[in-house]
Amino acid sequence: MDLLEISKNNSKKRYSVFLKMLSLFSIVRGYNILLIVIAQYLASIFIFSPEKSLRYVLLDLNLYFIVLSTVCVIASGYIINNFYDSETDKINRPLKSKIDSIVDQRIKLPFYFLLNFIGVVIALLVSWRAALFFSVYIFLIWFYSHKLKKYPLTGLFSAAILAILPFFAIFVYYKNFSEIIFTHAAFLFFILLIRELIKDLERIKGDFIQDYQTIAVKYGEHFTKMLITFLSFLTLNPIYFLLKYPEIGGMKYFFYASIVVLFIFVIALWFSRRKRNYVLLHLILKLLITAGVFSLALIDYSVIINKLLLN
Repeated sequence: MDLLEISKNNSKKRYSVFLKMLSLFSIVRGYNILLIVIAQYLASIFIFSPEKSLRYVLLDLNLYFIVLSTVCVIASGYIINNFYDSETDKINRPLKSKIDSIVDQRIKLPFYFLLNFIGVVIALLVSWRAALFFSVYIFLIWFYSHKLKKYPLTGLFSAAILAILPFFAIFVYYKNFSEIIFTHAAFLFFILLIRELIKDLERIKGDFIQDYQTIAVKYGEHFTKMLITFLSFLTLNPIYFLLKYPEIGGMKYFFYASIVVLFIFVIALWFSRRKRNYVLLHLILKLLITAGVFSLALIDYSVIINKLLLN
């Protein structure tokens, strides 16, 4: 009987650990972090260092440290964002809120500070400039979570800027500031702005109760839809200029598909009335961003061949 009780207690402990790990993965949005890591490495391989071998890039210790610092800082950013949004998430995302609440709030803050400390120390191994960059990034994430996200324009633009900032760490490291990179960044920036507005529509009830003055709360759903439509139209400008560069190679098919997807997206937007409709539109944008990340590998077929041939 004692052995049976011990076995049951051990099973409960393992189950408890599993739940806490699942909760922590949900809080730091592990799937988003994994996508950012893949994007950083693909960008490093096919855009920032096309003349270097695949092995050289993958074994670059400084690049590894920058990516690892990014993981720590972004994970800590999700933790502090979750900390401030706990009440809002209970209304907007009750299921996720229950999963996230498995990890106590008292544990989240020490873990937040620990991840930030590790991120800056790792960045310091690369250079003091990298450490300064991530220190500023940490402050901006906290300031966004604490203040900026509660106001319409600052919340919208700061969220999109913070999402794209990790790639500037790679820009600085490789000192590669080509027109293609900035034009592609402009396309991604517009998509991220659209995503933030869709999230505002998706979470309008909780934001209203918590007095978050998002664009959807302050100006209404109709105005928000008009703004999303306008931003969708603006994405055509960077797409047009990117298609003029032969260097983008097979990635052109992603941009052709993006035009079609955004056209369907805008039509669906105007027929959307309920939260589940906005959740679906949000999912479409996530899939578009994910496809954009993996399409980096198609930027130039000759680069892929050279990567495989170089030692």
